[in-house]
Amino acid sequence: MKILIAEQSCVVRERLATLLDDMEGVEIVGQVEDPREAGDLATDLKAEVVILDLPTSGGQVADVLASVKRIDPAPTVIVLTNDAFPQVREECIDRGADYFLDKSTELPELLSILQRLTRTG
Repeated sequence: MKILIAEQSCVVRERLATLLDDMEGVEIVGQVEDPREAGDLATDLKAEVVILDLPTSGGQVADVLASVKRIDPAPTVIVLTNDAFPQVREECIDRGADYFLDKSTELPELLSILQRLTRTG
């Protein structure tokens, strides 16, 4: 399973890469700091899963999700954010995110989701 990490924090990006490197069936095909680049990069790299941090400037969530979900076939999008407010969660799900996780409390769930996806994919 090819994964693109679109994460603004270098520390979090590196931690995710380290965690995922040890997972069987997972290949990190790219990493990008600016989530707005995720759509084009996911297309170029044929990513099957995009782990997506939300852009820090407001109003771009819909644009970022739309650019990723426009890909054919659309990758699975896992939003991983510190902005895990109910209204943000709802907007992301409405805009096409397959999963929405809070960085500070739901990181173990990310690994569980990826393990399920590698078994079913």
